[in-house]
Amino acid sequence: MNTIRSLLKKTGVQAAFFAAFGAAAWYGGSYYERQRCREKLASLGLPVTLSEYPQFPITPIISAAEVDQNRVALVQKRTSEIMRFGFPSLNNVRYFDDFLLSYDNRTRVANWVFEHLTEENLKVKDNVNRELCQFVEDPTIHQFFRSTNADYYRSGYDRGHLAAAGNHKLQQSHCDQTFTLSNIAPQVGVGFNRGAWNRLEKYVRAQARHNSNVYVCTGPVFKPHREADGKKYVKYEVIGERDVAVPTHFFKVIVMEGHDNKLTMEAYLMPNQPINDNAPLTQYLANLEDIEKLTGLLFLSDKLREQFREEMRKPIQGKKKAIR
Repeated sequence: MNTIRSLLKKTGVQAAFFAAFGAAAWYGGSYYERQRCREKLASLGLPVTLSEYPQFPITPIISAAEVDQNRVALVQKRTSEIMRFGFPSLNNVRYFDDFLLSYDNRTRVANWVFEHLTEENLKVKDNVNRELCQFVEDPTIHQFFRSTNADYYRSGYDRGHLAAAGNHKLQQSHCDQTFTLSNIAPQVGVGFNRGAWNRLEKYVRAQARHNSNVYVCTGPVFKPHREADGKKYVKYEVIGERDVAVPTHFFKVIVMEGHDNKLTMEAYLMPNQPINDNAPLTQYLANLEDIEKLTGLLFLSDKLREQFREEMRKPIQGKKKAIR
């Protein structure tokens, strides 16, 4: 009996030791990854607004093994321009030539997509043809979690762009990349993707032509609703073998820098459903903080949040003329 007690005591000490060692190793590894992520962002001259949040390594969609270092440098430079006001989150970030996104392995759609638009980069080159683009899987996403064209086949939903193809016609490769399925989400076609959402994308492009810079963040929302039993639920459809989530709503957050260097901000929240063609876009203006609470994202650097504090919270009604 004493031998058994001695053995149990010994193994208990060993178990405690290994548990403590494992916890320390996990924390150390997590801390290392966060530090590596911060250093990576700092090396690109990018602001980090969520330094206290858990962060993970950022994986570019291109690698030095696939392309020359000149292109890598161009992507890094473009990233610093696009992400001028910080990252909404740092989970599964993917770099493209002219936009960035954060991918959600669970829903199989992006958490957010970020773009930087100017009058110059919205110019359409004669040799850029959208008809040449094809929807393709994202090879940087593990096959367990990536969406496929088969998921959308006969689903009843459009393959809706988050970074709009119309925003990236300066080069054929830029337009091609917007058809990567990590930049796509299931959208109602008639009345939404081909209607109100398209009008909102055109409005954003119009703002880019009348301002020095426009920064736009787009993504899905899975909004809770109250049912007959009085309880609130988050319910959404999934499509295909990969269970691609169908968002209940979509958001756009737009920061516009005028030619006088003054900044203005607008946020939109639209239901993923047919919308009347006569409904003004102003009907879907939203408070930024409401979108942040729904998505778990923080869109602006601390400095910019302070500047827009009142605008982020005050009621929307009567703020703007109707936008058609």
